[in-house]
Amino acid sequence: MNQHADEFSRELLCAVVELPRSTLYYLAQPADDLDLRSALEQVALEFPRYGYRRMTAELQRRGWAVNHKRVLRLMREAHLLVQVRRFCRTTFSQHPYGRYPNLIKHLVIERPDQVWCGDITYIRLRHEFVYLAVLLDIFTRSVRGWELSRQLSQELPKAALVRALRSATPAIHHSDQGVQYAADGYTELLRAADVQISMAAQGQPTENAYAERFMRTLKEEEVYLHEYQDFAAARTSIGRFLNDVYMHKRVHSALGYLPPAEFETLWRAAESTTMKAASGAAGAVLEAAPAAPEAIAAEPSTPVTKRIS
Repeated sequence: MNQHADEFSRELLCAVVELPRSTLYYLAQPADDLDLRSALEQVALEFPRYGYRRMTAELQRRGWAVNHKRVLRLMREAHLLVQVRRFCRTTFSQHPYGRYPNLIKHLVIERPDQVWCGDITYIRLRHEFVYLAVLLDIFTRSVRGWELSRQLSQELPKAALVRALRSATPAIHHSDQGVQYAADGYTELLRAADVQISMAAQGQPTENAYAERFMRTLKEEEVYLHEYQDFAAARTSIGRFLNDVYMHKRVHSALGYLPPAEFETLWRAAESTTMKAASGAAGAVLEAAPAAPEAIAAEPSTPVTKRIS
């Protein structure tokens, strides 16, 4: 066909041989692009709400030497770029219970269990709404405790807190000013565990942004992808996502694209190594130091008179 391209139009030549015109312009994709697309689609099946940045990080964790530009291109070609679905929630902050200042507004959070944050959201089933309470460790983004209930009651976050306190205790507990978190029963549990209470200012959801962002992730990557038939199905599926997928598989951008459980394990191992090294160095300094001189007796409080013979 190329031999006659100067004499006849490409359209005529294609019509004669019954060949689509697009065939002339087709460029075969490199084999590695096809393999990468296959791997990308596999990740998309496991994590349907991953954007191109998390997709890039996950592919790199699986051994692919790939940058975000290439991943973005392939995701766009495969129509795998996700559209963010927004959701709203309500907090009942008009109540007679105590209110607490925001203790973490300018706090540098630098270790696990320094600050936990809590939040409650609703989940629609086929014939009812159910409610989920979650406690999140801000430093590691780990889920410390959760509970699902048919009632939006004060017992819901208490159950999540009791579960969380079995394994760890935070220095500070942060939440919005919702009635469930301000109620006496909940705050008494915190005081009994010697936990400081912190709350976002009324009408300022950005002051509890870690919990709000987590709930958005939960909705986009779990709840919106399933139609739970009943309460038991919702509890099983959400529990699997929280305890397995989120904690051990889903990479988190704020954690250097590691899952929370892996990040916390590595952090604690590094911290333990640092402490051992510091302890060993201190011991070596003490061993190398000269012996301390014997204590010198204090001078008497009354002057000594020299006798002249």
